[in-house]
Amino acid sequence: MQQTDLRNDYIPRLLISYREEIIPKMKEKFGYDNILAIPRLSKIVINMGIGSAGGDIKVIEKLARDLSAITGQHPKITRPKKPISNFKIKKGMAIGCCVTLRRYRMYEFLDRLISVAIPRIKDFRGFSSASFDGMGNYTFGLTEQIIFPEIDIDKVEKTQGMNITINTSADTDEEAKELLLLFGFPFRR
Repeated sequence: MQQTDLRNDYIPRLLISYREEIIPKMKEKFGYDNILAIPRLSKIVINMGIGSAGGDIKVIEKLARDLSAITGQHPKITRPKKPISNFKIKKGMAIGCCVTLRRYRMYEFLDRLISVAIPRIKDFRGFSSASFDGMGNYTFGLTEQIIFPEIDIDKVEKTQGMNITINTSADTDEEAKELLLLFGFPFRR
């Protein structure tokens, strides 16, 4: 009897939704001739800076552990190439960590973000539509990492924010906003 690998058969829920529902809606609304011209997600980048605790290796390790639990991927420790005396930053000092998600992990993270993490934000009224960069990419910030269920609140000593950038292949902000709305992203009305 031959064993099948479940990972080869698995397709994320949002990717199925994109292929079956979002592509026809985008094609109908914007009138694309070619299916490959329809905007899609390229990557999601998550950055966490450590702020005033710059250089403390224990803080960096805890941030990296939290970011790894949230994304399912080992983060890269970010270090400056040049010293900045106004911010008391030395060359090569650890100042944060980042993760770039692509393919299935990107869709899984976006699904957990939209359906689980964002509803846990206190007094949330939606994200601003003004955070598009003019080339179809959207950046927003979260103030706490504890909104993700993967983080054990009892082990968190200090809450830490993060910046999340969603890169799309859209040419305009209008197309990118429509794509994110069809994914279920909560924009302020």
